[in-house]
Amino acid sequence: MPTRACRVLTIGIERDAAAVYAFASQPENLPRWAAGLGSGISRSGDGWVVTTPHGPVQLRFALPNDFGVLDHVVTLPDGTEVDVPVRVVPNATGAEVTFTLFRQPTMSDEDFERDAGLVSADLATLKRLLEAG
Repeated sequence: MPTRACRVLTIGIERDAAAVYAFASQPENLPRWAAGLGSGISRSGDGWVVTTPHGPVQLRFALPNDFGVLDHVVTLPDGTEVDVPVRVVPNATGAEVTFTLFRQPTMSDEDFERDAGLVSADLATLKRLLEAG
């Protein structure tokens, strides 16, 4: 399979990288900052389920780690799995959060742009929450 188009979205946050990772790595915090993903999250076996307008999606997260890796796999209602690489890295006394958005094979240009906008808004919310304390 050929590589897919992607967009790397990043935001600087004026908080210690460990604090950013600690907050963002808790699935229970997703509804507070990742509205683009959906609303409401609950535990389901080894993963999590998020309510979306298109039905429930399943999430599996990278195990807790010391490297700032927040990767997760989203399983859509039709069974399609979407890999979502996310990193938190130190940036001086703050942190840089990087989200790689892969364009899905059946995604239109408009849908890809919409998703990029949703992710950017989510990252801005994360920044706002964490910088407010």
